[in-house]
Formats: sequence, structure tokens, C-alpha cells
Amino acid sequence: MATKPPTGDPVQDAPQVTPPKHAAAGLPAIGHTLRIAQEQMGLARTARTLLKVNQKDGFDCPGCAWPEGDKRHTAEFCENGAKAVAEEATLRRVTPAFFAEHPVADLATRSGYWLGQQGRITRPMYLPEGGDRYEAVSWERAFAIIAEELTALGSPDEALFYTSGRTSNEAAFLFQLFAREYGTNNLPDCSNMCHESSGSALTETIGIGKGSVSLEDLHQADLIIVAGQNPGTNHPRMLSALEKAKTAGAKIISVNPLPEAGMERFKNPQTPLGMLRGTALNDLFLQIRIGGDQALFRLLNKLVIETEGAVDQDFVREHTHGYEDLAAAAKEAGWEETLTATGLTRPEIERALAMILASRRTIVCWAMGLTQHKHAVATIREVVNLLLLRGNIGRPGAGVCPVRGHSNVQGDRTMGIFERPAPAFLDALDREFGITSPREHGYDVVRSIEAMRDGTAKVLFAMGGNFVGATPDTEVTEAAIRRTRLTVHVSTKLNRSHAVTGRRALILPTLGRTDKDVQASGRQFVTVEDSMGMVHASRGNLAPASPHLLSEPAIVARLARAVLGAASATPWEEFERDYSTVRDRISRVVPGFEDFNARAARPEGFRLPHAPRDERRFPTKTGKANFTAAPVEYPRVPPGRLLLQTLRSHDQYNTTIYGLDDRYRGITGGRRVVLVNPEDAAELGLADGSYTDLVGEWKDGVERRAPGFRVVHYPTARGCAAAYYPETNVLVPLDSTADTSNTPASKSVVVRFEPA
Repeated sequence: MATKPPTGDPVQDAPQVTPPKHAAAGLPAIGHTLRIAQEQMGLARTARTLLKVNQKDGFDCPGCAWPEGDKRHTAEFCENGAKAVAEEATLRRVTPAFFAEHPVADLATRSGYWLGQQGRITRPMYLPEGGDRYEAVSWERAFAIIAEELTALGSPDEALFYTSGRTSNEAAFLFQLFAREYGTNNLPDCSNMCHESSGSALTETIGIGKGSVSLEDLHQADLIIVAGQNPGTNHPRMLSALEKAKTAGAKIISVNPLPEAGMERFKNPQTPLGMLRGTALNDLFLQIRIGGDQALFRLLNKLVIETEGAVDQDFVREHTHGYEDLAAAAKEAGWEETLTATGLTRPEIERALAMILASRRTIVCWAMGLTQHKHAVATIREVVNLLLLRGNIGRPGAGVCPVRGHSNVQGDRTMGIFERPAPAFLDALDREFGITSPREHGYDVVRSIEAMRDGTAKVLFAMGGNFVGATPDTEVTEAAIRRTRLTVHVSTKLNRSHAVTGRRALILPTLGRTDKDVQASGRQFVTVEDSMGMVHASRGNLAPASPHLLSEPAIVARLARAVLGAASATPWEEFERDYSTVRDRISRVVPGFEDFNARAARPEGFRLPHAPRDERRFPTKTGKANFTAAPVEYPRVPPGRLLLQTLRSHDQYNTTIYGLDDRYRGITGGRRVVLVNPEDAAELGLADGSYTDLVGEWKDGVERRAPGFRVVHYPTARGCAAAYYPETNVLVPLDSTADTSNTPASKSVVVRFEPA
């Protein structure tokens, strides 16, 4: 039987700490999954819902973007995917009575965990100017309020249209179409904060900003390098793919400042032997210092170039450009500086080199540990250099694998959610709809915050997500949002963004992935794109949480009709009535989606074309894959300071907090902890169990403080520390971003410690 939500915030100031675990999943994961699911859904609903997750006739998990193979398990989900489903399919409800009881000022004092635990929002809610709490409002009135504000702006560029990675292909396509017909490219999205660095690097080097591998490639690889990623918590189903690769003979190198249980040993809950013994995954663990990855890969590239016969000369000659520049730059890489930058030993790097040279088919996987640094784009380019040297692009079992963190974040970008759209995309959009899209680039997330701060952006419309919780420099961001005239959030559940508002605010409740979507033409499905370019259908199977919910496509269609009115010739009402008409239009605008409806109807979906993978054709400016030779960078930290990375706990998905534990790291009952190497702690006088304030240091001299963190002595890399976000987002300066991509540098925060 489902349980009621907590009435008060649990105390989080005394977390318990035990030694970290050395294996992931297994029986504890099963037990935790069932407990959370039962609390949120009850037993019968749990079975009915979880058995449809990631199935060909079911719905796509609202969690990560890891792909499914053609053959599915009965239980095709991981622990954290089950938590995501349970929170969406919960029986708990947030009604207008809840908002009457809880003023916005009260919601602002609550933790993200407490807000999320309250359940599904059931009615559109409106916070009037000068009001202290949300009140129920009709859909008609809600759209009229938005239209009133948007049509009163001096320019369409004073509006911001943010997208979360949960948004379906159909909704995303309509959302960007509306924004451009309205007159702006201000389409910031969550990619700006995570894999924008990957897209920037890959577009320049191989001509497409996506990964080049399939699930089958992982199974065929000789060597898999997992850099700056923690699959055991962030993409647990990836562990099954790594296990299968190991069974087939692959070697695995993990590059990370923290030892992670999932990479040490995976206890596969799908098999009795897996639960009992598990599979050791790491063959080599390189415990690198934060931000030292570019230096590591540059030296490895130098050593590959210097090894006779190691460079795939035929591939380099036929398919690449810029080899001489890389060779000249790599020649300057030295052991001493690399060991300083990485904290590694020479034997460790030499062993990694030997494994690379022994592999004909190498894949490099990465996530935020590579993308959220000032030199993130240069680092990923250096990863590509290694693969190009060995001919490992466009070869089965080899390639680049940026692992996306939200289930359709890649699809949203494919659908045109991008503040800097390609002219060819806009030309196709204009031809199809008879509109004139703006050509001036819009704002990404960081520039959107700056625009709100400076008063040049006055309306924020967020399609899903938790903008306040996901963004950097919390105090600056919240003050910026409070300057706006209107904030609108399309949401399934409460989060902090609903408590930090403009002068007026709306919450528009929407269907989730688990909900049946029935429109005037009948039952609908939507589509998503996974991290490896597979597109497939998603069909919810539960009755909606309330009869007052609208789907995301319906919300966009009605928004467009309210704002654009009779001046728009776009058939918005038709799009709401039947999503297949949206897919027909997508098929004529977005390359690779030809005959979209027929292909989406296939149970397995379809794979999008990828020229480097499929043809060894590289659509870059040079027409070839590009080597690059950026100067090597790595963070320099003053004495008495450490370099902090922000990260997730195991009871967390992006900004959604499922619980207060981090089981694999041995943390129970709290989130305000900072992980510090015992030797660093001794030098800094930080006793295990003591409490400290984290104080960020940045060139602007502004004090950014995160108070009251329990010190945990932990086997991090020397000179490095770690703590959970969003609690530590306050420490990340708004203008501390990656070159080229402008992604917040949330993995490179210089901090000092002061007594709490």
C-alpha cells in the first residue's frame, strides 16, 4: 500500500557515515527498488507499471538515455529508473488545497526532497502579482495570462523558452516551431549545462555532435575507456553492457577522481550468479586529479605517435586533417607536467598505453567529469585525437560515446531545441510552414540568466525541468528570476523553481511518460531518441493523475493559438488532435526522419544516420575528421585550497532527490557532506565528522558560501573534494564556464574551508 508524503522536512544535519561499498546493484538494489516503488505506488500499481518500462509496447523510462537492445528483459530497468518511474506514477497528489495551506514563502524554505515527495500536481496554478500563494486557474485563463505578457514585450527576444530533456520529440518540435514563429531563437536547454561541450567538440572534429557507437559496438570492443563518468549511479543499465563486453574479452579502464562501486564490481540482478558473485569491471583504475584529463590524453597521443606502427596511417591519410599540427603539439608533452596535472604515476600511464596499443577496437565513454571544465571542449577534442590516431571512428566496436543523462535530451536537440540553429534547419522549417524564422542567435542557459539579471529578458517559460535547481550561482540566478514579469513551468511535480518566481507565475501540470495520452483522434504515442541515436515510441499505460492535465504537445499547441492567434497559418489544433500530423512535418524538416510515422510504428524503432559511423564520411568544414592541437590546460589550486567537483548521490537523478542516502559511498540520512582525502584533511585540519563552510574563490572576489557541511574522509584523488548538487551550485560562478560551449564549470570549483 502506498504511503503518505512526509509532513515535515527530515533533519539532514547529522548524516551517518560507513565505509564505501565495492560493488553495485545486487540484492540491495532490488530491495531498495521495491521499497521505494511500494511507498509511492503500492504493490499492484508497481507491477503494472514497472513491467512496461523500456518495453517495446511500453513507455520509455523518464530517467537516463541509455539504449535498450533488441531483446528485452522482463525487468528492463535499473534501481534509479524504477525510482524515477515510482515518483511519476505515485498515488500522492498536490491539489489546490495544498497550495492554500502552503504559501510560496513556506515552499521556499523546503528541501527539494520534501517538495518532490508531495506527489503529482493536479490543476493549473497561478500566483498573481502581489499574491502570497498559488491559486487554481482554468487552462483558458492560464494561456490568456501568458499571451498577455508575451504580446506586451518590446521584442520577442525578451522571452526565454527553456526545455528539459524529458520533453518528447513531438513536443520539442512544436515548442521550437512556436518560439521561432513568435520570433526568437532564445531556446536554452539542459544540454547547455551538460553535454554542450561534447557537441561542440564533436561537431568540429567529426562533423556531428553525437556519439558514434551502438550498444552492439560496446559488446564488440577490445577496450572501453570510461572517463569522468559514474555508471553505477547515473546510468546503471550501462553496467550490463560493460559486463557483456568483459565476458567477450574486453578490457576496461576507468578514469575518475573517485573510486566508484559500479566500476569495481557489478552484481547483475538479472542472474543468480550475478547477484552472488558479480563481475569485476575495471582492469585499470586511473585516479586522476580533477581536470587533468586533457593532459593525460595528450601524453597518450604523444606516446602513440612515437610508437612504431601504432598510428593507423591509411586512415589518417585518407580521412583526417591536421595530423602534423597535433604531432608537433604532442611532441611538447612531458612526463613531469603530466604527472603533476593528473596525479598519476608513470607506470599507470604506461599500462594504459599498453592496453590502448593492444586494442584494435577502442571506445571512449564520458560524461560530466569531462564536460564541465573551462577546458572541457579541448579535453574532448583530445579524446577524439586518440581515436583518430588509431582509426577508431567508423569501425565496428569503436568510437566516441558521450553518455547522455536525460532520456530525450539528445532528441530535443535533433528537433531544433538550440539557440544557435543551423541555417539549413531554419530554411527547411520556413519552407514547410511558410514562416520566416529569426536568424540571430539566441541565449543559452548562462546568457539567459544574465539577460534576466540585466532586465533584458522578462518572461521565462520552462518546458519541464527544475531551472533554479539545475543552474549555477544560485543567489545570482534566483535574484535574476525574481526580476522577471512572468515565470511559467510545465511540470508533473513540485520543485524549487516553483518557489522562486517572477512577479507573476504559473504552474502548468502535464502528463508524464507513464500516463495514457488520449486526444480527439484517439490514443497517442510520442517518440524519444536515446544516447546512441535510436528513435522509438513511448506509450504510457496509467490513467492520468488528474482529469485536468494536458499533454506537452497540447500545451504548446494551445499556447501558440493563444499567443499567435489568427495570424498563424500553422495547424496547431490539428497537431494537438493527432500527433502523427506532427511527425509528418518532422519527416519533411529533420534529416533522417523520412517516413517517420511508419518507422516509429516498428516495435524496435529505427536508427538515425551517422555519416562518420556509417560511411567514414565527415561533414566538417574540411570534409575530413579534424585533429586539433589546443594548448594543454589543467586547474592550478592555491595552497590551503582544494578543487571541488559537484556530483549526484545514488538517491538522486539530476536535481530530483529520491532520498537522503548515498548507499555506495556509505552516506546515510543527509546530503550536506563534503568528501575529502584524509591526507588533505590532515593538512587542512579537517577532522572526520567535523562541520565546515565551503567558500568558493573566483576572480570576481565575490564570496560564495555553502554552510554546514560534514567532513567525510574519503579516498578521493589528492587535492580534490566532492559534494552534492544542487546544494553546492551556489559555489559555481555564473561566468565560470567552458570555452566555446559556455557550459558551467561545475567540476572545477576552488574552495577553502572555514569552521561552520
